[in-house]
Amino acid sequence: MNDTNHFEDIVEKFTNAVESNDGEALAALFTEDGVYSDGFYGEFAGRKAIATMLRDHFWGHAEGFHWAMSNLLSNGEQGYAKYLFSYDSTLPDALGKHVVFDGIAHFLFKEGLIERYEEIFNTGMAQAQLDFDPIRIKKHLLKRAEQLKSGET
Repeated sequence: MNDTNHFEDIVEKFTNAVESNDGEALAALFTEDGVYSDGFYGEFAGRKAIATMLRDHFWGHAEGFHWAMSNLLSNGEQGYAKYLFSYDSTLPDALGKHVVFDGIAHFLFKEGLIERYEEIFNTGMAQAQLDFDPIRIKKHLLKRAEQLKSGET
């Protein structure tokens, strides 16, 4: 199997696992100590933490996920994809709000498994669609700006 086909297979399994709340399937795509770095929730290291993140954070706060990745590019060591992500909030203060945003996904691989997943997207856009208080959005974006300034990703 070439790098492109392997990457397409991983991405399909990755998005299907998220959309169906299958934390074990998602975690199995990662190395034992793999890291999922989420734009909202932070970093989760290890398969157990990744499975729990999907159940408690993603599906604990939303439902109806749809994740479409396109423009896939990989050299076998790393891969990139453009994506469109959507969900319906189950948060009490944003119940039923439909959120859509786009972003870029970056995968690092080790021996055919994901060693690290990270993403770039506009978290403020998502929070605005949830009708979060503007001060809450500003605090979040300023915190993210400080992380960037300090060299954190």
